[in-house]
Amino acid sequence: MRVILLLMLFAVASKNILATDGSYAFNKIKPELLKGAHVVKRFEEIRFSVKSIKKAILYHKYAFTVLNEQGDIYARLLEGYDKIHSIESIEGSLYDANGTKIKSLKKNEIQDRSGTDDNNLADDSRVKYHNFYHKVYPYTVEYEFETEYNGTLFFPIWLPIDNEHVAVEYSSFKLICATDYVFRHKALNYREAPKESIERGDKVYTWEVNNFMAIKDEYASPYWLEMTPVVFLGPNQFEMQDYEGNMSNWQDFGKFFHTLKSGRDQLPDQVKQKVHELTDGLKTPEKKTETLYKYMQDNTRYISIQLGIGGWQPFDASYVANKKYGDCKALTNYMYSLLKEIGIKSNYTLVKAGGNDKFFIPDFPSSQFNHVILSVPLEKDTMWLECTSQTLPAGYLSGFTSDRYVLAINENGGHLIKTPKYSWKENLQSRKTNAIVDEAGTLIIDAITNYKAIQQDQLHSMITGLSKEKVLEILKEEIDLPQYDVLKYEYQEFPSVLPEIKETLKLSASNYAQVSGKRLFVAPNILTKSARKLTPAESRQYDVVIDFEYTDIDTVEIKVPAGYIPEAMPAVVSLNTKFGKYTSSTRVEGDKIIYYRAIERYGGRFPAADYNELVKFLDQVYKADRTKVVLVKKEG
Repeated sequence: MRVILLLMLFAVASKNILATDGSYAFNKIKPELLKGAHVVKRFEEIRFSVKSIKKAILYHKYAFTVLNEQGDIYARLLEGYDKIHSIESIEGSLYDANGTKIKSLKKNEIQDRSGTDDNNLADDSRVKYHNFYHKVYPYTVEYEFETEYNGTLFFPIWLPIDNEHVAVEYSSFKLICATDYVFRHKALNYREAPKESIERGDKVYTWEVNNFMAIKDEYASPYWLEMTPVVFLGPNQFEMQDYEGNMSNWQDFGKFFHTLKSGRDQLPDQVKQKVHELTDGLKTPEKKTETLYKYMQDNTRYISIQLGIGGWQPFDASYVANKKYGDCKALTNYMYSLLKEIGIKSNYTLVKAGGNDKFFIPDFPSSQFNHVILSVPLEKDTMWLECTSQTLPAGYLSGFTSDRYVLAINENGGHLIKTPKYSWKENLQSRKTNAIVDEAGTLIIDAITNYKAIQQDQLHSMITGLSKEKVLEILKEEIDLPQYDVLKYEYQEFPSVLPEIKETLKLSASNYAQVSGKRLFVAPNILTKSARKLTPAESRQYDVVIDFEYTDIDTVEIKVPAGYIPEAMPAVVSLNTKFGKYTSSTRVEGDKIIYYRAIERYGGRFPAADYNELVKFLDQVYKADRTKVVLVKKEG
């Protein structure tokens, strides 16, 4: 009995020692790791054990010390699962500033939530969620979980620092596999080769970092994965729900996706008849493609369907024809099938979509995609089709999928190509403004603006996706005038490979011009003032990367009250830099102020040393856009 009692006391004491050993104490963090940090990753261990081409186990344990309210997002657990990934266990603990455990995660505190959104008709994705909601800083959370992979199409990446303001004491990633298993890895911003060892007959590859300070995400930085240590991993042979594939090269990887869609291009007889009815009288493949694309847009709508392998395999064409809906895979396959019926070849094309994320590793075949579009190779050029949109014109991709690598797939497999880039010449905004200012400073504005290519993307989404009342609400909030009212607005679209929107606005802006005694102060740049000002940097760490490039041209005529003459005029401004060109000029002719402004902004990658030149250019533009004409009333 005494022995049992002693053992019980020892167990309690041991548990207390483990809970209060202080390894997560705040005062043990090196001071340099606190610089610029909202959280410090104290510890992380990731083990990815590949059991076969069908199965793998991911073990992940980590601890974050949260320093302030901005770091609270790292205190939560948010892990997804679906039919392919199952979470086997979750544990968690909360520690105070001294590293003493103050709470353990209970199973009934873990929320199980749907991972779907309003656009998903069917989706098997779910998330396990937990948050300690602790607000006494600093504090530490520790989580530990295990996930089973029923398929090896996707390997996790190791990204120890996933955002700015995150410092890392220690993080490691281990890949464990049979000695004869073949996989590939590629590291960025990590110079060492992985450590190799043998454990229990398996080969183990280990990557690790220690004492990594928080990264500052500077303006116009490169993509995050270009700035931080990251290791990408991928198999050669893989399996996903009884479909086997190989991704050692892009051609073979494309064959896997071609297999997934093989035999799913059969159309119902009535649709075949309609296809020929629409196209048999047309002479060119371009016109036939445009016609069938419009037919597809008018008769289907986008709804996401993500169930198991269905997250990667399209529903067959007859399903879409009958249901009148589908996700990106299904609609793209349907459009492919329509074209196939009339003998036009097209390529089912994988793309990583998103306006601000074009990061891609062309020399590392792997699943770097989240969307599907259709490419139609024609005699003169390739026609690109965004099959999830009911409004985009044939041939135009928008900023969502333009200017990036894609994997075009046909019966021979896959090959990388790039989607079109819309340059500063195509992304054009041209505005003609006529205005009248009265002696009280009120301005009545009539502006006609033509937006082209990416410059019209947001406006196109607004006028095709929102009610007129909502459009008016946005116009009343977002125009860069201090006090104004929208008297009239109208839009006209001109669909083409480079679509254009004509906007007609009539506005009233009270107190636009400042009246001081006999003087009238008028800013001739009414609607196109630049908003960007940057702070010069003593040292810039990363290259300057600018993706979006454009041209704005403004011509303005402002009629002023009779009897005023110019007293002071803005100087002509002409700037010519590697980042762009800018010119503005102002003159007075009779009772009119005539203003001209043009800016060309160039994209590209520029060395960090050029950053302050960009700062200077933008500052000069900012100031030039806000100059004023001073008019004085003639005596008598």
